[in-house]
Amino acid sequence: MLSIYKKLNLEMGKVLIIGAGGVGTVVAHKVAQLPHVFNEVVLASRTKSKCDAIVKAIGRSDIQTGQVDADNVPELVALFNRFKPDLVINVALPYQDLTIMDACLETGVHYLDTANYEPKEEAKFEYSWQWAYQDRFEKAGLTAILGCGFDPGVTNVYTAYAAKHHFDEIHELDIVDANAGSHGHAFATNFNPEINIREVTQKGKYWENGKWVITEPHEIHKPLTYPEIGPKESYVIYHEELESLVKNFPTLKRARFWMTFGQEYLTHLRVIQNIGMARIDPIVYKGVEIVPIQFLKEVLPNPGDLGENYTGWTSIGCRIKGIKDGKEKTYYVYNNCSHEAAYKETGTQGISYTTGVPAMIGAKMFLEGKWKKPGVWNVEQFNPDPFMADLNTYGLPWKELHNVDLEV
Repeated sequence: MLSIYKKLNLEMGKVLIIGAGGVGTVVAHKVAQLPHVFNEVVLASRTKSKCDAIVKAIGRSDIQTGQVDADNVPELVALFNRFKPDLVINVALPYQDLTIMDACLETGVHYLDTANYEPKEEAKFEYSWQWAYQDRFEKAGLTAILGCGFDPGVTNVYTAYAAKHHFDEIHELDIVDANAGSHGHAFATNFNPEINIREVTQKGKYWENGKWVITEPHEIHKPLTYPEIGPKESYVIYHEELESLVKNFPTLKRARFWMTFGQEYLTHLRVIQNIGMARIDPIVYKGVEIVPIQFLKEVLPNPGDLGENYTGWTSIGCRIKGIKDGKEKTYYVYNNCSHEAAYKETGTQGISYTTGVPAMIGAKMFLEGKWKKPGVWNVEQFNPDPFMADLNTYGLPWKELHNVDLEV
């Protein structure tokens, strides 16, 4: 296969994956399945032994590993100069987006991530910090692809696909995210606990009539029916893709993000907040400075270890209302992902899988020249069609429903 690609002069590339958690595990597995696109792969994280274990599980001895503190620009620069990747796939922590982008600029490496930057000291999700890199990446001739997970990521591409093929104007967008799976623990988070708890405990926010509307956490909720799953209580929370989508689709009159939470999960969450364990400011314990939420992360189940006993499905999609040929139209595009199938293929649960597969596809889009232009871009600013085709090919097939009751 490699020789065929060389004869046809099709582009292959070297990728460096930063992050060896659940999502990094999925990305590594998926890029390893496509040697004709990713002919060289490097996996690096703060703990090299985690990278080595992932590579051993994949069974590809040619995948290299490295150690790096992604908070440290000189360390990142040294790693990039050592391995000379074409593209960095950043699946480390959102706190580290800017240091990795700085290192990319310094070494001439292209960039892709799955979650927008947030500062450690404040639970605030905002693209402004990364959008500010636009001129520098453009002048350097480098591409930065932001938010290429599922949500953000696939949901943005779904919206772009709907706008391109099914609507003249999109007026209402409701992104709906259900995890109907069970991991068997009293309380666990499906990705990094520190990020997860910060995300779901902040105030809600949605776009309506040209401005942001702020709500109390979990104030707006109702049961929504998810395909092949049934009704699940769903809550309006703020999610980062809304920020770029309302900017790039200015006809939107309303845009919201809904996520399902079980009552037991919400009860645990309230207790964690009430006793101060969700705090992100440091306290002194026996003369040592600790951050409560970081301590909590250490005692909760590791999201990367949840997959073995996880059953059930995720269902994530976009429910869209707008105008086509002068008539009102509704459209629902979604994916259902099996936790068991995700574990069988990659050793991870479905949340990691649904984030890692799109990151691989985005990297493939870049290396194939389909998503490649100097500057900093959200995924909805590229052609959605080849990405949508690859979702069907590489493990996240989507379905679409036309003119149905959106329930929202």
